[in-house]
This record gives sequence, structure tokens and C-alpha cells, in this order.
Amino acid sequence: MIDLPAPLFAVEHRLEQGALQGASLMQIGPATMPMRPSDLPIPRRRDPEKQKQVEKEAGLVRPDLPEQDRLAFCLQKAASDPDAAMVEVQTWLGESRDTGQQVRANQCLGMLRSNAGDFDGALEAFSQAVAGVPSQQEVAAVPLMAMAGNAALAAGKAEVATSWFDRALALKDGADNAGRAAIEIDRSRALVALGSNAEAAGALDEVHRLTPEDPEGWLLSATLARRGGDLDRAQRDIEVAAQYGPRDPRIGLEAGVIAVLSGRDDAARKSWESVVLADKDGEAGKTAQGYLEQLGSAPKSEAPATAAKPATAGKTAP
Repeated sequence: MIDLPAPLFAVEHRLEQGALQGASLMQIGPATMPMRPSDLPIPRRRDPEKQKQVEKEAGLVRPDLPEQDRLAFCLQKAASDPDAAMVEVQTWLGESRDTGQQVRANQCLGMLRSNAGDFDGALEAFSQAVAGVPSQQEVAAVPLMAMAGNAALAAGKAEVATSWFDRALALKDGADNAGRAAIEIDRSRALVALGSNAEAAGALDEVHRLTPEDPEGWLLSATLARRGGDLDRAQRDIEVAAQYGPRDPRIGLEAGVIAVLSGRDDAARKSWESVVLADKDGEAGKTAQGYLEQLGSAPKSEAPATAAKPATAGKTAP
């Protein structure tokens, strides 16, 4: 049996698209990249104009602020100079008496802390940001709830994370289909961490309903089915994932794992070879290369047996 490390369901790794341009087609065959919690800050797949309108109605946008407001400045500074950004956000929190600005300052603080690996601190900051949103306008806090949930998940507090995701999803108008699907994906990871695989599968079914062409949802449901031993379901889901994300090396890795566990070594080999071709120097490519080395070379067909020479005339066959 090939020694395939069990992938962590909670790892989400996105590879640069530029590294994938060399592969025009991805073979159907596995993708086991551990699926860790989404990196924070989490840019949820929302329409920015819709979110801006929601925040405006919630009183979180000050009319005297320029379009590039202080939050945008703080996030930009966080990317280039985290220490300076931390000083800026602490000053911002200390001097601001405006509820909306307190919410935004805590959002930036949460992102700074999460980038530094302080997920407990990030959870606290995001929680403070949510608390600052008026209860009657709670729908505007849905993205912050999702961030709090991911911070909790990264901190190893899966039960707390699930509570945040459930709270966000309970607000029916808080996100469009893509936004709700993204939260359901994060919720499925938290449920897997809690050992609630059946509930996690239900969350991913909801992802398929909301965003049927999202390859990540199909990849995760294929991985979950494979880990549960349902290889037929895993194969069906990974084929759909490959249809919508043909150049994603994670899908190729998982497809190969499913294939090899189903006894289809040739399909697994083709899958992993395509991943190596697409992402030779990346994490997926290196993982695929390791799998190929474990699987070994394809068996060579034996040469056909040489036909027996006819008996020499005049001699009696033995």
C-alpha cells in the first residue's frame, strides 16, 4: 500500500496562477494538499459595492472621510510596515470616539494580530469589532463574524469558530450566495475539526447548491468523502472539481490519491505527473513527485514469446 499521508482537511493553499500556466489540462486523479484555515485577513467573496451600502446603512461610514479611509491606510501600512501599523491602530483606538471608527480600528487590529500569528488576539479584536456594530444593523457585521470564526479556528477553538459561522449564516441578508458559500466552507472545516463529518458534508452540500461551479467546494467534499471511505462519491466530486478548476494542482493531487486508493495506479500516475508539470517547484509539485516515487515506475509490458521454430525436415519431433 502506498504510504500517503492523510491530508488535514483544514488546509487551504492557493497557488499563484502564474505557476500553473504551463499546464493546459489537469488529469483526473488526486490532490491532497492539507486544507488549513483560510489565511487571515480573509477577503470574503462579496460585492464591495453591496458591502459598502450595507455599512453605510449601518452608520459605519463617516461622510467626512475620503474614499481611501483610515482602514484602507491601516491595511496598506500593515502590508509594508506591521510595527508602524500597530502604532497607528493603537493611536486610532485611543483617540476615536466614533463607533464606526472603533469598529474599523478593531478590524485592522484583528488583521494585524492574525498576520503575526496571534489568533487569540485576533479573535478578541474581531469580537470587539462585531460588538461595536448596532444590534439593529448586525447584518453589516457578517464579514467580521466570518473573520472572528477563522481566527478562532486558527487558534484551535473549533467550537467557538462554529458558533461564529452559525451566527453569520443566521443573518439571511448578510451575504450573497458566494459570501454564504465561503462561510459554509469555513464552517465545514470547523465541523471536521470537531469530528462532525456528517454535518461538514451537509455544509459542503449547501456550498454546491449556492455556488455549483466553485471547484474548491467540490475538492473539499471529494476529500471528505475519500477520508470517509466513500471512494465512488469522492471520484464523482473530484471529477466535477476538475471540470471547474482544471489547472488547480490541489485537485490533481486529490484525484491521484482517490485513484490509487481505488486500485487505479495508472490514473494516479497520470494525475501526479500533470501536477509536477504544472507546479514543479511548488508545494503541490513536490508532494506529487514524492507520491510518484512511492508509486514507482509503470510496469513494462513483457515482450511476446518467440514463436517456436519449425522442426527441421526429415527429423522426428521429440
